[in-house]
Amino acid sequence: MGRGLDLASTFLITSIFTLTATFVWQIKPDKYANSYRNRRIRQSWPGSCSTFLDEKWKVTGTVTHGDNTDFAITSNAFEKVVADLMNEEAALETIQTIIHHQSVINAAVLTVGGFAMGSIAETKTSDIAKQYKLNFETTYNIARPVFIQMMKQGSGRIFLIGSQPGKDMQNSKGMTAYGLSKSLIFRLAELMNEEAKDTEVITCVVIPSTIDTPQNRKAMPDADFSKWITPEKLAGHIYENCMATENVKRIIEL
Repeated sequence: MGRGLDLASTFLITSIFTLTATFVWQIKPDKYANSYRNRRIRQSWPGSCSTFLDEKWKVTGTVTHGDNTDFAITSNAFEKVVADLMNEEAALETIQTIIHHQSVINAAVLTVGGFAMGSIAETKTSDIAKQYKLNFETTYNIARPVFIQMMKQGSGRIFLIGSQPGKDMQNSKGMTAYGLSKSLIFRLAELMNEEAKDTEVITCVVIPSTIDTPQNRKAMPDADFSKWITPEKLAGHIYENCMATENVKRIIEL
């Protein structure tokens, strides 16, 4: 039997583009964004952070340079940090700064990423490289220093954002570069869990369904909203996995 995390814990959530996403990767604001309408499109942070803030956690959220979005989070336990997570040195400096201020990082949800359509015939190696950088490098740039810190602490939870196309290549038809890049998220989690075997450091992959937000309702007005998951419920699943003392899930499929 393991142990859950202390209640007075530090929680890190990362994103990279203008923040309209909750515990889900950020859709890149380019020509491909609207083509993924039947999936996660654009959500918001506050409802998810509140789950942890209500439980007296300290929450640090990263945003990209030039993002002046007001998240309407008034808690003194919340800190917004500007960071370029596509830059390995900048990401490392961000984590080191958080550790310096908070001493520990008990949980991290890494939501950075992007999306692109494209069959094999339509996908060049440059397209794959772009998705690799958006979906894997940004994750690894944060996951690596966080993992190292948690191993020093002897405990922690890391949540990576996966997807159905990344989980099974049969779901990646027409999304070649995206599916290949997201598949590495699952392999990374497996490697991290193998290295952390017999410790309380656990890496989980979250595979979210459509998030029930005003933005998604507007984008998909004819959908059955009752089948969607709320940001609060999604955050609740992550929180439960943080506090679990046994049977911690490595894959959270919602």
